[in-house]
Amino acid sequence: MRILEPRRADAYAHAMPAIAVSAALLVVAVFLARRRLAVVTVRGESMVPALRPGDRLLVLRGKAVRRGQIVVLEPIGPGMRWREGRLPEVASAEWVVKRVAALPGEPVPPECPGLPPTVPPGKLVVLGDGEVSADSRLWGLVPADRVLGVVLRTLVSTS
Repeated sequence: MRILEPRRADAYAHAMPAIAVSAALLVVAVFLARRRLAVVTVRGESMVPALRPGDRLLVLRGKAVRRGQIVVLEPIGPGMRWREGRLPEVASAEWVVKRVAALPGEPVPPECPGLPPTVPPGKLVVLGDGEVSADSRLWGLVPADRVLGVVLRTLVSTS
């Protein structure tokens, strides 16, 4: 049987604070990432060909939205009314994926007749990429506070 000398066992003691700090930083990083990032699954075909049903998307919450970006938003509620208040938890809600077609102050695209000529403050125009899509052509202007976040990338693609 081999017996370690006390000096050799203590040789690793100086590394313990660094390991504890690294573990604490990892816990903080994971916590912050969960608050800022979300993963959602595409349902439906309104974003084909860009996205397909089953694709898993990495979404950055709280990022400023730009025209042309793909966003994840809460769907319109019963009676074609937008819900107010905080967004639901990611895992407990259904989400829709659309492309931002116009921002506040920009002209409303011609595909959306019946809307005001310019997007008012706090609103967006969103459209699906596919031929058949429930979007601003049906819903009208979308409140910007119903947007969960901007799609950063596709994590898993079914295509």
